Amino acid sequence: MNFNLTQMPDRFQKPRTSGITMVMDKGLSIQEARNFMSIAHPHVDILKLGFGTSYVTPNLREKIEVYRSYDIPVYFGGTLFEAFLIRGQFQDFIRVLEDYAIDHVEVSDGSVTIPHAEKCGYIEKLTKYATVLSEVGSKDATHIIPPYKWIELMRAELGAGASYVIAEARESGNVGIYRGSGEVREGLVQEILTQIPGEKVIWEAPQKAQQLYFLELLGCNVNLGNIAPGEIIALEAMRIGLRGDTFNLYLNKEEF
Repeated sequence: MNFNLTQMPDRFQKPRTSGITMVMDKGLSIQEARNFMSIAHPHVDILKLGFGTSYVTPNLREKIEVYRSYDIPVYFGGTLFEAFLIRGQFQDFIRVLEDYAIDHVEVSDGSVTIPHAEKCGYIEKLTKYATVLSEVGSKDATHIIPPYKWIELMRAELGAGASYVIAEARESGNVGIYRGSGEVREGLVQEILTQIPGEKVIWEAPQKAQQLYFLELLGCNVNLGNIAPGEIIALEAMRIGLRGDTFNLYLNKEEF
């Protein structure tokens, strides 16, 4: 850090297994990716090329290499996995991972219906090729999954070999663990945490109020995902109490 401050929280250092920040790149240019990495790389743990953007991104290998040069793992959005799967091209998907040397992969079923035992089978198969991040929850706002089912699905997917489960919210933050207004479904989150270790969950939290909720609930080393590139520095400041929203979280006021 650039100067010394006391009463700062113990933020885990990279490479982190908890306190992860996952960024969603929805279409940065190669130069924008370079500029982004020049300022944000100490605070980014995983980089997702959102939904199916990797299919249409020009100079994809060069862009991946920009992130890789900063030791940032890159993976393709779960929608791309689903696009291959629904077309009967699972083996082609594996070949794409190998061709681009992708060592993280998202397994999701937010847009297609996959029997859960089959989804767990894909997770198990893909652990032979990559670190698996398994997304739980639907992108359909009308499909409400009860808390006990979230827990059941998360537990099974971790058991199948997923390193983390991702709590679905989309890039807009208005489905899954959130209501249409973006408000956190607090009862759902609290119930998940009674059964699933918090360090194994990446909470998609694209909105500032959502990030603040999880920081207040679980502390500076909560795993957060679907963060926009332009919000990384602001989020890291908020994580450690250097934004107005969290300014008082770590202060011992008796010393003043």
